[in-house]
Amino acid sequence: MSKKILITGITGQVGSQLADYILENTDYDVVGMMRWQEPMDNLYHLTGRINKNDRISVYYADLNDSVAISRMLRDVRPEFISHLAAQSYPKTSFNSPIETLQTNIIGTANLLENIRQLKENDGYDPVVHVCSSSEVYGKAKPGVALAEDTTFHGASPYSISKIGTDYLGQFYGEAYGIRTFITRMGTHSGPRRSDVFFESTVAKQIAMIEAGLQEPIIKVGNLSSTRTFQDTRDAVRAYFLLLQESEKGNIKCGDCFNIAGEEAFKLPEVIELILSMSNRQDIKVVTDAERLRPIDADYQMFDNTKISSTINWKPEIPARQMFGDLLNHWRDEIAKGKIPLNR
Repeated sequence: MSKKILITGITGQVGSQLADYILENTDYDVVGMMRWQEPMDNLYHLTGRINKNDRISVYYADLNDSVAISRMLRDVRPEFISHLAAQSYPKTSFNSPIETLQTNIIGTANLLENIRQLKENDGYDPVVHVCSSSEVYGKAKPGVALAEDTTFHGASPYSISKIGTDYLGQFYGEAYGIRTFITRMGTHSGPRRSDVFFESTVAKQIAMIEAGLQEPIIKVGNLSSTRTFQDTRDAVRAYFLLLQESEKGNIKCGDCFNIAGEEAFKLPEVIELILSMSNRQDIKVVTDAERLRPIDADYQMFDNTKISSTINWKPEIPARQMFGDLLNHWRDEIAKGKIPLNR
């Protein structure tokens, strides 16, 4: 019988691309946890297989419903769990701080506590990947590469919620021997990236301008940030390799890993790069006060030494290809008649 991996948050960009990777590169079965009302946009290419139960299925549950989480774990009993579900938008977290903290901290606690109880009661012992975020480092000191022991500095309710998520993953690993490991992924992008994130809203606006759906003006927020970028398709490969290493016993319970790209950009450079892929030469860029955050994580450069010494991994997809694929994603969506909100 094939092993099973449970992916919470499978409808998101990262969750759906992890599902793609598992289906294409392993014989594992995929179970995706989702709330029944979530949009299926990122999974429509898999719904035929889901309907046939062809190595992939969905399970309806909510992180904030501990009873539902308990039932899911007992029904599915996956060997691997990749916990990606979250309220993941930093800008939104300023408007919805309580929901962000509830979902990301209490929701993660619900999952880990139910695993703990099953482990104590009947020996259930899955490998558990807890997805934190590079946002835990917040306002980092310019010029300093972020390593796993860098001090946390919450720069949004989202980053604070991920600090809690991060510590929960460490605690349940160290205190109860649950085979957890924590990842702090740097800025990532590519096809299916939500338009609430900087480079995706830029690509989306360019595609809308090209289609005559928006005036030739791109609205942006703070452009003072410098950060690395990596393709999500590279990052999910790292996730899987870490799951394998943990199963072998080569990762200590509660260990943490940065996963980051190696190509760094100032945000105006990202705009210039994506604009260079458009046939429109009349597009202007303006700052929109509505897109500014009260505080920003404006410098994020990383030290990948730890993950590189643990698994055979490095980013392979060039940033230019990643940004091009993202722009084409939005062009394709608009060509299908899926007109995105102008936000």
